[in-house]
Amino acid sequence: MDMENLWENAISLIYPRRCPICHDIVQPRGKKICPACRRKVHFIEQPTCKKCGTELESSREELCPDCKKRHRSFDGGISLMLYDKIARESMTWFKYHGRQEYAAWYIEEILYYYRKELLHFRAEAIIPVPVHKSRLRERGYNQAELLGRELSRGLGIPLLPRALLRTKKTVAQKELTPAERLRNMESSMQAGTIPQGIQRVILVDDIYTTGSTAEVCTRVLNAAGIPHVFLVTVCVGETRA
Repeated sequence: MDMENLWENAISLIYPRRCPICHDIVQPRGKKICPACRRKVHFIEQPTCKKCGTELESSREELCPDCKKRHRSFDGGISLMLYDKIARESMTWFKYHGRQEYAAWYIEEILYYYRKELLHFRAEAIIPVPVHKSRLRERGYNQAELLGRELSRGLGIPLLPRALLRTKKTVAQKELTPAERLRNMESSMQAGTIPQGIQRVILVDDIYTTGSTAEVCTRVLNAAGIPHVFLVTVCVGETRA
């Protein structure tokens, strides 16, 4: 057993891992999720939208209704689970209650279901969606960066945590229309430190709803010289009419 695993085992004895669904100590010990809780998760099933990764009603379709209506600058995307009540609560604990260890389970499952697709992206780097420095101070971490770090480790692809910068604190998105969300984001994002020559990247975020954040991030990366952006999220909303 390597030193990293020994250290993680020692930490788990002092601070037992919590389940990302029930939020109690995981049973049995050594797992990242309670087996019974895992069965409650609505994992995304095929067929899926080629852009955002949400479930489709028919295999004859390639895009969900929302991606048919709105231009998507990113090349394609995958997502792990439906953003239902169970996923929403899990995300709340992950983002706002310090449950940083949940990132390891989310990415473990993404790699289990989508490793082939992820390798097919042929990405040269992983870029997390940034948060404003004021929110970073409040939470103590950027949840997308935690996810990106786990994915970087799992795929052996470098993480670029400063490739995108959020320069302005935006108002809450949930009460805005898709068009308003896009305008809300456009003035708040800019390119940061990006090595020259990178052509293909994976953009990582926790939740995909209207796609406004992913769209603005992709436009910024395209303008910075990265032509191909693929999206990986933990949760995605239902097919939107």
